[in-house]
Amino acid sequence: MTVRLRLRTSGVWAALAALLLLPGIASAQAAAPEPPANAEFFLGRPHGALAIKGGWLFAATHSDLYDFVTRELTLERKAFNAPVVGGELSFALGSRVDVVAGIEGSRSSTGSEYRNFVDNRNAAIAQTTEKQEVGISASVRMALLPRGQRVSRFAWIPRTVTPYVGAGAGGVKYEFKQYGSFVDFATSRVFDDTFTSDGWAPSAHLLAGADVRLYRRIYLTLESRYTWSHAALSSDFVGFAPLDLSGLRLSSGLQLVF
Repeated sequence: MTVRLRLRTSGVWAALAALLLLPGIASAQAAAPEPPANAEFFLGRPHGALAIKGGWLFAATHSDLYDFVTRELTLERKAFNAPVVGGELSFALGSRVDVVAGIEGSRSSTGSEYRNFVDNRNAAIAQTTEKQEVGISASVRMALLPRGQRVSRFAWIPRTVTPYVGAGAGGVKYEFKQYGSFVDFATSRVFDDTFTSDGWAPSAHLLAGADVRLYRRIYLTLESRYTWSHAALSSDFVGFAPLDLSGLRLSSGLQLVF
């Protein structure tokens, strides 16, 4: 029970740790001298940004379906970790607050065998497990420091590093599929089949990150996000609790401000 509790809370602690550390980063940045007046400037504060991001999903895998497939099959929980790609469009509501719309996708596919069963030819009973997710989200993001400094009526000098925190909600379109050979535990019969569950589930998330100016209006964006979501399973997986779609996402990408 203690180990399971630690596994359940590890992603949450990672997200909260990032939230707690960023104010210190903000304080250090605030203490640094402001850019000189002759630094490169924008004609007015930017109104929004478009970002393309990639990263890695560390899936939570806390529901009983994951327990079952990792116990019966040669699957590890880390098999459900996956690369993530996505994009975001943000608009400024003020000098420090943005509203952000995003979309991202991930997919894992892993071959496996039964741990304790073979067929009547003493051959492995093999199958493939796939999980795909497409998430859409809306977030409110707050910069921990001003994003820049106005030096005249029109000129605005951007800050080099701007840490931020945020929160939001959205939805996840998921598909969990297993295909190949399986064992009927009641009769020990081996059969071929495909089991699928898909649908939508609501989600909520916390995030923390930083935007780093690279060149003119191009920024590097770094982010840690923890998402909570659970989805009801189809009749192919009758008797199982809702599927855990939660997880920690670490991502980076390029952002163009406008």
